Amino acid sequence: MTNKSFLQPLDRVAIALMLLLSLLIGLLILQGDVVAARVRDFSWQNQQIGAEDISFTLTFSRPMNTKSVEDNLQINPPLAGKISWAGRRMVYTLLTPAPYGTNYKVQLQGAKDKFADTEDKNRVIQPFTGQFTTRDRVILYIGADQEEKGRLVLYNLTEEQKTVLTPKELVVMDFKAFPDGEKILFSARASNNQDLLSAKIYTVTTGISAKSGTPAAAGLIELMLDNQDYQNLKFDLSQNGQTIVVQRGNKNNPSDFGLWFMPADNKLGEQPQRLQSQPGGDFLIHPNSTTVAIAQGQGTAILPLKKDANQPINFLPQYGLVQAFSQDGSQAAMLKFNTDFTKELFLVSQDTEKTLLKTTGSILNCQFDPASPTLYCLLTQLVSQAQYIEQPYLVAIDLKTKQQKPLLVLPVEQRNVQMSLSPDGLALLFDQVVPQANTTTSSSSNLKTDDGEAIATSSLWLMPLLPISDQAISSIKPEKLPLVGFHPRWLP
Repeated sequence: MTNKSFLQPLDRVAIALMLLLSLLIGLLILQGDVVAARVRDFSWQNQQIGAEDISFTLTFSRPMNTKSVEDNLQINPPLAGKISWAGRRMVYTLLTPAPYGTNYKVQLQGAKDKFADTEDKNRVIQPFTGQFTTRDRVILYIGADQEEKGRLVLYNLTEEQKTVLTPKELVVMDFKAFPDGEKILFSARASNNQDLLSAKIYTVTTGISAKSGTPAAAGLIELMLDNQDYQNLKFDLSQNGQTIVVQRGNKNNPSDFGLWFMPADNKLGEQPQRLQSQPGGDFLIHPNSTTVAIAQGQGTAILPLKKDANQPINFLPQYGLVQAFSQDGSQAAMLKFNTDFTKELFLVSQDTEKTLLKTTGSILNCQFDPASPTLYCLLTQLVSQAQYIEQPYLVAIDLKTKQQKPLLVLPVEQRNVQMSLSPDGLALLFDQVVPQANTTTSSSSNLKTDDGEAIATSSLWLMPLLPISDQAISSIKPEKLPLVGFHPRWLP
C-alpha cells in the first residue's frame, strides 16, 4: 500500500488566504503609506465652556507637521491663543476668556503629517470641523418691584429669560454663585422679620447645567446653616466651590465671635467648625481655596482653613483690608488706611508692592479683569468736606502703567452702589438704588441696603468694556436694563 498525501479543503483555503494577504501587503509596501492623518480627538467637541476653561487639545492619528497645522487651524469667531505640542497632541491656550453667549467652530484642512514632505507625497489631513459653545450671559440680582421684592432673580441675557429662584417668604440679603453656576449660596431672613441679623444660609438651584447634562430644576432650596444659637453676619464661598466660611456671633455671648467653616456639599450633615484664631473683621477666601485673608488688629492675616489657625501663614501689618484677589491668587488689591484719613490702594504680589491710587474718598470695590492687566474700581470723591457728601465713580486702572481711566460718574450720595465684572471681562453691571423717602411708613417687608437704609426701588445698568482708545473712552455709555433690582452679580 502506498501512502499518498492529500491537502484537506481547510488547508487549501488557508494557503489561498495567506497568498492573497502576502500579495496585498506587497502592494501596500510598493505604494507606500497612503492613509491620511486625521484628528482623533477634540477635547471641547460639543462642550459648553466657561471662563475657567482656558485650553483645548487636538489629538492626531499620526505625527504632524506642526507648522502646517498652526498655519491652517481656523477658529470662528477668532480666539487669540498660543500653541504648544506634546507628541501627537496640540494644546491651544487662550490668551483671554472666550466671550460668553457665543457658538464657535474649529476647522482644520490642508495640514500635512510629519513625513509627507520627506516622502515627497502631497498627503494632507482629513478635513476636520469641531464645535463648542460658551455659557450664556446670565446675571443674578435681588428683585425690588412688588412681585419680586427681596427675591433672588436670575436673568439670562442671551435668551432674554427670567427665573425667580426664591419664594416670597424669604428676603435675600447676599449671595455667591458656585463656580459651575448650578447653585447659589445665599443668606436670607424671613419676610416678616426686619432684623438684619436674623439671616439663615441656604443654597438654591439655578436650573442651569455647566456641561451638557440635564440640570436640576430651578428653585430647589436647601438650608445650610440656621441661626438658632449664632447670628450669621457674613459669608464667602471658596473659588473651587467646596468650602463655606461664615462670620458668626453668639446671640448670648458677644465675645464668642469669629469665623466658622464647613463643606459646601454637606451631604453628611457635618456641623460647621470654629476657626480658632484672633477675632477679626472683613475677610475674603484666597483663590487657592485653602486660606482666608482677614482684617486683624491693624493689618491683614492670612489664615489656614483648618480648626487651629492661631498661627497665621502670613501677616501684613500695613494693610487693613483685601479688596480683591486676581484669579490665580498671585496678586491682591489691598487697602491701607492712613493717619491723615486718606486711603491708598496697593497692588501686592509675592515680591512687589506698588501704590495704585490715593484718595480722600472711599474705595468701595475692586475687581481684576480676567482678560487684561486692568483693575476696575468703584470709588468715591468728596464733593462736600463739611457735609461729607460723596460721589461714586467707576475707574479702570492699568496695572502696568498705573494710569487711571475714568469710566463713569454716578449720582451724588449713591454710596450703596454695587458693581460686578463679567467672567469674560467684557461688561460691568451696576445698580442705582433709590432710598425710601418716608421711612415712618416702612413695612416689615421693606428692603434694606447693607447700611440698613430702606430701599424704594432700584435700576440695573450694563456697561460694555470693549478694547478702546483713550480718545474713545468717553463714548462708552451704560445701558439701562428692563429690570428692577439691586445687588447685581454675573453668573460664572
